[in-house]
Amino acid sequence: MNELDLHHIFEIGLILVMIAAGVTSIAKKFNRPYPIALVVVGTIIGLVNIPVLEHLKDFITEGEVFNFVIITLFLPALLGEASLKLPYSHLKENKSPILALAFGGTLLSFLIIGIFMIWLLDFSIPKAFVFAALMSATDPVSVISIFKSVGVNKRLATVIEGESLFNDGLSVVLFKISAFYLLTYLDLGAIGVGYGLWEFFKVISLGLIIGGALGYVFSQLTKQFDDYPLEIIFSIILFYGSFLLAESVHASGVIAVVIAGLIFGNYGAKIGMSPTTKLNINNFWEVTALLANSVVFLMVGLEITRINFSDKWGLVLLAILIVLVARSIAVYASLLFMKNFPYAWKHVINWGGLKGSLSIALALSLPRNFQGREDLLIITFSVVLFSLVFQGLSIKPLLSFLGVNKKEGGYKEYEELIAQGYRYEIAISEIKKISKKLFISEMATKELIAQYEQELSSLQMKMEQLLKKYPKLKEKQQSILQKHALYAQYEAVEKLIKEDVISNEVAEREHSQITERLVKLEE
Repeated sequence: MNELDLHHIFEIGLILVMIAAGVTSIAKKFNRPYPIALVVVGTIIGLVNIPVLEHLKDFITEGEVFNFVIITLFLPALLGEASLKLPYSHLKENKSPILALAFGGTLLSFLIIGIFMIWLLDFSIPKAFVFAALMSATDPVSVISIFKSVGVNKRLATVIEGESLFNDGLSVVLFKISAFYLLTYLDLGAIGVGYGLWEFFKVISLGLIIGGALGYVFSQLTKQFDDYPLEIIFSIILFYGSFLLAESVHASGVIAVVIAGLIFGNYGAKIGMSPTTKLNINNFWEVTALLANSVVFLMVGLEITRINFSDKWGLVLLAILIVLVARSIAVYASLLFMKNFPYAWKHVINWGGLKGSLSIALALSLPRNFQGREDLLIITFSVVLFSLVFQGLSIKPLLSFLGVNKKEGGYKEYEELIAQGYRYEIAISEIKKISKKLFISEMATKELIAQYEQELSSLQMKMEQLLKKYPKLKEKQQSILQKHALYAQYEAVEKLIKEDVISNEVAEREHSQITERLVKLEE
């Protein structure tokens, strides 16, 4: 590839990032789930003829380019970021529903979809079970992004994240077996079933071993340094290295990254990371994940428009129905015997089984000569589009309807008091400013201000009563004040350095203490 090509690729990448950043910022401004907005905008760009963007669309929607960007470039970063921030204690507390969904639910969904596709649509065995593998797992890129944007109960969020992280690895293994080995194993009969089971456990086990070993080694490595830029580089090497190493020995790269991230973010953080390092590593991966998610969902929208859905609507609708039915059976059956697990949560987990970019990337990775490849692409893209747009948009209303995302007691009244108090403060400020500009009499001004101050006094009394009744709201207010106080202290130290009042050594020590307190507040 010559220099001109590389320059052109960089330009295309920059345009893609600019569009993704613009759409994401607008969606966040209006408090809407940005992944859905990006898919919709990507689809519109793909359908509308915009001469300036034609090169972008042609390049991004190339199967090999899409595959590389989603699976090799972004997936390790997104999985690593999610597992890095997932406390092991939360996983341990919710291990039963996570394991039931990630393994039992995924396998059950895989079997149900495969059998239904053979029975109702007369698909061949490999074709049916390849689609089953693509649809049996929830895509972590989609699930985690959507649920973060709408907000859910912490325990429910942990179960959803845990399921989406682990069953993704399982789904990739099932996909590879279905696409390349299934017929051979079936021809061998009982021996073939044994080979299939061995291959399945070998891929999962090797992924666990590689991820665990590298996670431990890099955790020990962080112990030797207190240098957060270097430790961020260690985390990059860990996530991409564990993924690529596992894939090179035909193990599960997804499982390897998840395990490596969990160990590094829990054990490594405990033994080898200072508060400053923890804060900066988390900030770095948060920015990386936002960028990756934004580009991924825009690419999904662009890719979907490349598929011709004409005269396939019957196939598409039936495939969507089969996936929804299989997901429902898998979720409710796998959680059937779970105690103290609210039924409303099961509905959310069922409807929140979103599909996304990984399903499309895997479908595009099928060999060109794979029988039924075009049909698989059509129904995979259809289910992903339905999942992200229809299911994604309806998650927030579903949470409200089921009362799952209810805030703590008194929160609505608290917000109303805050809003009213803010209004009155702004009103007083505006009256003082306007009275000076327009030479309004002091008597008129004072009377009006006194009315607002009386309202504020009444609000203050109501707020004090509310905080006594709900102590958690008081803690929330104190936490906000502490954060702002610490940010102000940090800036004050910065100012002293600039004015050469204190040395860099003292400033660094002060900054470290402030950062440590900020980290504790975040936790």
